[in-house]
Amino acid sequence: MIPTYILTLSCPDRPGIVHAVSGFLFQRSGNILDAAQYADDKDEDATGLFFMRVAFACDMSLQTLRQELGQLGQGFEMRWSLHAAGQAMRTVILVSKEGHCLNDLLFRWKSGLLGLDVRAIISNHRDFYQLAASYNVPFHHIPVTAATKAAAEARQYEIISGEGAELVVLARYMQILSDDLCRKLSGQAINIHHSFLPSFKGARPYHQAHARGVKLIGATAHYVTSDLDEGPIIEQDVTRVEHSRTVEDLTALGRDTESLVVARAVKWHSERRVLLNGHKTVIFK
Repeated sequence: MIPTYILTLSCPDRPGIVHAVSGFLFQRSGNILDAAQYADDKDEDATGLFFMRVAFACDMSLQTLRQELGQLGQGFEMRWSLHAAGQAMRTVILVSKEGHCLNDLLFRWKSGLLGLDVRAIISNHRDFYQLAASYNVPFHHIPVTAATKAAAEARQYEIISGEGAELVVLARYMQILSDDLCRKLSGQAINIHHSFLPSFKGARPYHQAHARGVKLIGATAHYVTSDLDEGPIIEQDVTRVEHSRTVEDLTALGRDTESLVVARAVKWHSERRVLLNGHKTVIFK
């Protein structure tokens, strides 16, 4: 069977990029299976960058293709990556005491709905060690206090890097990551939170929302940055609610929405469909 690959790239927009990429693949008997592109040059705040994702079949090794792509990339000032299609993405999940997103991600992974290789679960509580064991995933309990935060994060990163993780999911992990850890995980850590931020910060956001009579509840999945909850957005969704809904109703609906939103974000990231565009994202669905 001929190997298939996924190429993603971004570079300053200019004529000839698509021709150069398709020509590069044609010269190597590559067969394009799917291609999408976008030029961010339409608005006054545009970045002027060109983005492309190409899935193709080619009877050449990944190493050889990467070496030869380097020459093409230099001519266009490209930031590019090339990976084997269908290769499960090594993933580490962080969680605290709310397990709805963790449980949903594990179920989707084991059901073959997410192209992940979940290598470890890290938590500052012991609540979900049995859930991890039921999926045969190593569980690491690392308590975090103000006094131990630096050491705890060092241990977390040791596990993440030791597992070769390309993706870290904060599945309702209720600890703020340090600037240092955010930089180390730049572009590879996804967080999920309720979409009330910044309106309802702090504890019991659904109680705050219920007291204000909100008509929409939702969730946002974004990349983690040192700017708390302000990283590039990957996915959002909302659910309408009525005056008759209780706080418990809002909480349950919110958890369902959070689970769905983070699952979509993880799926798109694992399929290499998300490209960073400054403070925004380009997503080739």
